[in-house]
Amino acid sequence: NVAFGLRMRKVPAADIARRVATVLDLVRLAPHTERYPRELSGGQRQRVALARALVIEPPVLLLDEPLSNLDANLREEMQFEIRRIQCEVGITTLMVTHDQAEALSISDRVVVMQAGRVTQIDEPYKLYEHPRTRFISGFVGKANMLAGDFDDAGCPQVRHSSGDGALTLSLRPEKIDMLDAGNGRLQGRVLVRYFLGSQWLYRIETALGELTVVRRNDGSAPLVEGTAVGLDWQAELLRVLAADEVHA
Repeated sequence: NVAFGLRMRKVPAADIARRVATVLDLVRLAPHTERYPRELSGGQRQRVALARALVIEPPVLLLDEPLSNLDANLREEMQFEIRRIQCEVGITTLMVTHDQAEALSISDRVVVMQAGRVTQIDEPYKLYEHPRTRFISGFVGKANMLAGDFDDAGCPQVRHSSGDGALTLSLRPEKIDMLDAGNGRLQGRVLVRYFLGSQWLYRIETALGELTVVRRNDGSAPLVEGTAVGLDWQAELLRVLAADEVHA
């Protein structure tokens, strides 16, 4: 399987053996050289596919949804393996994926496309922290969309009265502090909670509508449904979003 591309290019047998051995060592499959595909795990088969692409030394490596058929644990393992291999080889790699966590965790730059058009190109951290549009804000991670206006100093602020604001603001769930009732700039009530292992995700009913809040799992007991809470956030964490541009 790994040598196929080299054979098609009429590479001498000695060079094929050397290059195959090198790439199998790179993807950590050297001990499994003599195994058949049916004897390999899903993650190992993905490494074989990666080795087959790398062994011909292409100028650009294209990965099209490379982890889509793997279970959650294998997906995470292979994410970091792909990044390790890419760094060791130093080849320009273009990966297509619908998995936002996958894109953010292993990329140097992320390109977000909507309706066939590029809407933002940025480093993963900047893309997450400064999305340009409502679509990007909701597509790359979770986000609360809030109506807002500019204050007298020209800074964005959430509109607390009813009706639409001049601005659409984005606020990430993990940027909201959950306080005792009566504290903070907004009051609410826990509607439902979800346990995510390392985090608790809460849906909070407020005068601004339902908000999503993420809290780190610190080992303490979670809030029960119906609990009154206060919510607060740092004003500089609000992001002003541009209108989405969707073209036919």
